[in-house]
Amino acid sequence: MTPGRASATATLVCMGRAAAHEATSAARFSDPTALALLPEEARERVRRVRAGEVPKDWRGRIRYEHLRRLAQMMVARTVAIDDAVREAKAPQLVILGAGLDGRAWRMPELGEAVVYEVDHPDSQRVKRERAASLTPLARELRFVPVDFTRDRLGDALAAAGHDAALPTTWIWEGVVMYLERADIAATLDALRARSAPGSRLLVSYHSPAFALLLGALLVRRLGEPFRSHFRPDEFRALLARHGFSVLRDESLPELGPAIFADPAQRRGLMKHVRVASAQITPG
Repeated sequence: MTPGRASATATLVCMGRAAAHEATSAARFSDPTALALLPEEARERVRRVRAGEVPKDWRGRIRYEHLRRLAQMMVARTVAIDDAVREAKAPQLVILGAGLDGRAWRMPELGEAVVYEVDHPDSQRVKRERAASLTPLARELRFVPVDFTRDRLGDALAAAGHDAALPTTWIWEGVVMYLERADIAATLDALRARSAPGSRLLVSYHSPAFALLLGALLVRRLGEPFRSHFRPDEFRALLARHGFSVLRDESLPELGPAIFADPAQRRGLMKHVRVASAQITPG
């Protein structure tokens, strides 16, 4: 991430959600917040994709097609995590690396929950400016600025009022792949230390695949390179070492049939993108 600016990849995934809003066969997907959270240039790119305006130059066509496919990916990933949030019904929701996530403004199921958005101060500042016109649906929304080069996650959450004695749903979406393994382990330890019985961890990660190499080239150009990937058995073992047991772990194509009514919209879902749900290991 460039100092002083919001994350470029956070903008990309928000564009995917904006492009999919009211344009997908997935009945459980809706994100009316996404467009409002984007900068103007990104909104224009979304508008062109939604209108089917295919650019004539090859670079433009590649960007157009990438955003179309990204929209499908974001529908599957978003719905899987939304469903798990609804199922958990925890009184606290913590979104790690919140980026341009709109859940606190679009999910009525959070009406009894306190939502904590954890992110880098630069990204958070930009988001709060753009979100000023939106009305939160969560009972309470608290922003937790964390610069991981100098701040401790547990201390920042405690200072923001997070209650480690109450169950928490942790969302770690679209972040793990940008972290070194040591940083992933340290974060899992911090989450475990503040997780009461009944807490859930909802996390997306990447498994090894040739398609991952292509995506890695794109995000490296944006200055936010991929740094980790895991086989499902590796990820299950990692979570177990830090006190979490996996309940579900599925790739996007495995999730697709339960999400998309139109089989055509399931095609092209990336196999290397996975969503796992885990709980605190008893004992």
